[in-house]
Amino acid sequence: MIFAYNKEQVGDVLMVIVAEKAGDRNVERKGKIARVFLEETGETVAWNIFDVSSLISLSGAGQVFPNADEMAVLNAELAKEGFTEQLEAPVNPVFVVGQIKEMVAHPDSDHLNICQVQIAEDKIVQIVAGAPNAALGLKTIVALPGAMMPSGSLIFPGKLRGEDSYGMMCAPRELALPNAPQKRGIIELDDSAVVGQAFDPEKHWTLG
Repeated sequence: MIFAYNKEQVGDVLMVIVAEKAGDRNVERKGKIARVFLEETGETVAWNIFDVSSLISLSGAGQVFPNADEMAVLNAELAKEGFTEQLEAPVNPVFVVGQIKEMVAHPDSDHLNICQVQIAEDKIVQIVAGAPNAALGLKTIVALPGAMMPSGSLIFPGKLRGEDSYGMMCAPRELALPNAPQKRGIIELDDSAVVGQAFDPEKHWTLG
């Protein structure tokens, strides 16, 4: 689930994106809670929690990460209104240091590569990328499923030209980093960066 809040642009509404699925949608509203669901299947794809500052304290604009106590308050509000589903916050960081361990050319593209990217000591995922500077052994920042980019785009598992892709390796400008070069290419981290570590602009972005 992706939690987003932007009081200035949207109002005092916590938006929770559950799934990115096409189809006609409908809304069920009870009190402060609105459930957005697919008409055909009834599957929940999003929640909107209105007047959310009366329930929990939020700041910033963009993706937010409610803590366990705040999640308990939100789920209690859902239950109070008769909803049986519960919200679940990401347990692990969604922007992490990753390292390209394997890379092969995409069979159906002249510019994409299929990369095996280590994102934790015990986890490697496949990411399809078109960055011209992608290289074996390179450490970079990976946006994992459950991440919202500064542009508002959402990261979910998907396919690129028929190949599974679990996340995205990030360019500096995609993360809206200060003085980011306005050209293609993923972030190149120093080899001392620790795979799986949560992204910290002050630590990992030296051009700012």
